[in-house]
Amino acid sequence: MAVQNMSPEEFKQVHNSGNVTLIDVRTPVEFREIHVRGAMNVPLDRLSADNVPQRSEDEPLYVVCQKGGRSAQACQKLDAAGVQNIVNVEGGTMGCHAAGMPVVKGKKAISLERQVRIAAGLLVLTGVGLSFVHPAWIALSGFVGAGLVFAGVTDTCGMGMLLARMPWNQVTDTSCCTTNVKSAA
Repeated sequence: MAVQNMSPEEFKQVHNSGNVTLIDVRTPVEFREIHVRGAMNVPLDRLSADNVPQRSEDEPLYVVCQKGGRSAQACQKLDAAGVQNIVNVEGGTMGCHAAGMPVVKGKKAISLERQVRIAAGLLVLTGVGLSFVHPAWIALSGFVGAGLVFAGVTDTCGMGMLLARMPWNQVTDTSCCTTNVKSAA
């Protein structure tokens, strides 16, 4: 079982030629802001082989995210779970939009990446500031720095996963998103 990769331009041709099964693994708030028309939202932290859309085994399952990182992780996760015929759309939603694919736009939000930068910056500044009160507080800045290095090396961001679960990153109006998909039996 190997995951295939496809450029946004190639995916545009496939998307325009007919019905495709496309899941977007970003957070519901990111999905609400902009997504490829016809995509279903199944956030990465909730993704499993049991909640991918039902389809025939020879029909590809296309996976997309913002720029391609999370969709690659999702494809690996699904491949390890035995899901067949998975295609990672490289370049993500932004690449598809740049390639001229039809997208659905909704309410604007601060991207998860920007939220991580804001939170990390605030924690580092807080650690430095409090280190004047007691030198041990500098460890907070060191901890954040180590977390950022870990995130860069592993392409897994604990702070991003935590922020994704925050109330401001949840969608109460689910009319924009399809998260309840049938099991692939």
